[in-house]
Amino acid sequence: MTSTQSDLAGLSRFIFRAPSWYASLAFALLLAALAGVAAFDSGAYARTWRGLFFLGRDAWEGIFFIGVPTVVAAFGTTGVDRFVGGKLTPNRSSLLALVSEIIVVVIVTLAAIVSVFAGLEQQFVFDALVVALASVFAFRLLVVMAVSRSSILVAALPASIQTVAAAVLLFIYGGTLRLLSVGGTVLDAYLMPYLARSADAPAELSAISAEHFLLLGITCGLYALAVYAFVVAVDRPWRRSLGVSMLDFLRGFVGHVAEGSRELEEFFQQLGEEAIVPVSVLSFRTTGGDEKARFVLPMIHPGPMGEIGGGNFPERVANDCSGLVFPPHATAGHDFNLVTEREVDTILDAANTAADRVSYSSDATRSVRTRSGEASMLGQAFGDDALLISTYAPGFADDVEYGVGLSATAEARTSGLDDVVLVDAHNSNDGLSGPDLGHVTPGSQRAFDMIGAAGISGQRLSTADRHEPHLGVAWDETDWEPVDGIGPLGVRVAVTAVDDQETAYVLVDGNNMEPGLRGELVDALVDDGPVDEAEVMTTDTHIVNTVEADNQVGAAIEWDELRTLVCELLEEARADLEPVEAGVAVERAEVTVFGNDRTETLASHANAVVAMGGAFAVSIILAAVAVSVLIFLFA
Repeated sequence: MTSTQSDLAGLSRFIFRAPSWYASLAFALLLAALAGVAAFDSGAYARTWRGLFFLGRDAWEGIFFIGVPTVVAAFGTTGVDRFVGGKLTPNRSSLLALVSEIIVVVIVTLAAIVSVFAGLEQQFVFDALVVALASVFAFRLLVVMAVSRSSILVAALPASIQTVAAAVLLFIYGGTLRLLSVGGTVLDAYLMPYLARSADAPAELSAISAEHFLLLGITCGLYALAVYAFVVAVDRPWRRSLGVSMLDFLRGFVGHVAEGSRELEEFFQQLGEEAIVPVSVLSFRTTGGDEKARFVLPMIHPGPMGEIGGGNFPERVANDCSGLVFPPHATAGHDFNLVTEREVDTILDAANTAADRVSYSSDATRSVRTRSGEASMLGQAFGDDALLISTYAPGFADDVEYGVGLSATAEARTSGLDDVVLVDAHNSNDGLSGPDLGHVTPGSQRAFDMIGAAGISGQRLSTADRHEPHLGVAWDETDWEPVDGIGPLGVRVAVTAVDDQETAYVLVDGNNMEPGLRGELVDALVDDGPVDEAEVMTTDTHIVNTVEADNQVGAAIEWDELRTLVCELLEEARADLEPVEAGVAVERAEVTVFGNDRTETLASHANAVVAMGGAFAVSIILAAVAVSVLIFLFA
């Protein structure tokens, strides 16, 4: 992961889950009641028992004049938006209405405070109310355009519901109709009782005039133009460089983080490129022919986040096999994220095809540890095939690029090995900040260190003596959850015993590890434990990144608890040791991935929107407000 991509991953700080529609409405009505008590103050009555009645009336008036438009918008927006071809759900509509209500309450409250200290009249507060209702319309218009991908004219229909509902109530209960030069016997007899109910409204609403509604219409039109200008200006670089709309990304991102939808995959699919990736399978079976364990290693990256694309690949592959599956991290970066979850099925099919082609052998070597520069590699051969696990610990490293992994695999095979399963242990990193995030790229010293370690491992394993292998496995799902940095696969341990040497392979379902944790676990297994060699790996699952971008193993859980669990699982795996046969097969799969340079371009554009879009939005808002002030002054 590059620094630019880490900034994109940092967008996880905006992740939330949209509350249910009834939770949003309940909070909206409570807020409206409190705003009513503050706005329609009962004065001295509040200090008497009789004042409780007036406080209740104030709360009710707040619910009626502030809460009712919110309720109308919550229920009406979804229906109208769906009618015009949009995609707003009830939960999103309710949350949007709640946020819009908060905007109104904040603006009007600030205006009321200013009017008190500046000695302004009630007219100023209702001028601010016009700005608040127009701002709500503009905010809702931007959200509807982004989520539903509607044109500005179509989006204006559902976006205007909350503003129109509030304006209608103010028109009726503010007595505006009586101020207009209209009337007559029929109007007075039939319409006036329903369209002019100022007698039933708080006295404060009497300050509303017909000019406020004219100004509201003009201000809404002005703000709509500002929204359109903002969208066009921000969207143009996306269309020019990527051929897609920024609103598509925004809609997918909001849909995923708010409701867990798959809309983001539709956006990624537009960006994707076809790629051919090796899918390696190391299978162990008992002497009776039953598969005992399987290492599955496709050269993809399990991202980008959550269950989008291949983010949940480790769990999917684990549920697809009868034996205990170990899906460690391959040598591939974010360019090899699968664009949709459907692509996972292609990988699983290739893995099953490879498993069916495995040629098993009852010979294996002792494991060997080799070093080259910063790279350390644990390797073990099974027949003419080999399992290699690379780490830069105690140094810090993130993803190893696809090309580096292919080169290292090819180097290992030059000494006579057949198929090689090369694992990126992904077990020591210091976070997503700083100038060097530890990614291993072609041409770097670390890349040559890995290639060198792979070559030495290949030489030693190809000439090593072969003996009968034994294998034992153990697994604990654990009580930890993704928020703790541990995915649904928990912790898995495999132990091989060859020629009186035991080697432990520990796999934690997480995304990298806190610095030093891998060393403590290896020491507990080797120096203080019963095995001769050990390595700790993570799956790089991105399930744990639906909460935050940087959620490594060991950041949220106690290291002692994890160490104790790993040691317990080691003993279970040793007790499970039995003779096995093993073999490796590789199948190629054609899938759609993010693609070279597309990830970097997407990250750059998304980061630019966050960095510059906010300032640009503030500039447009200030300009629109300034023009609004001029309109109010000269209207």
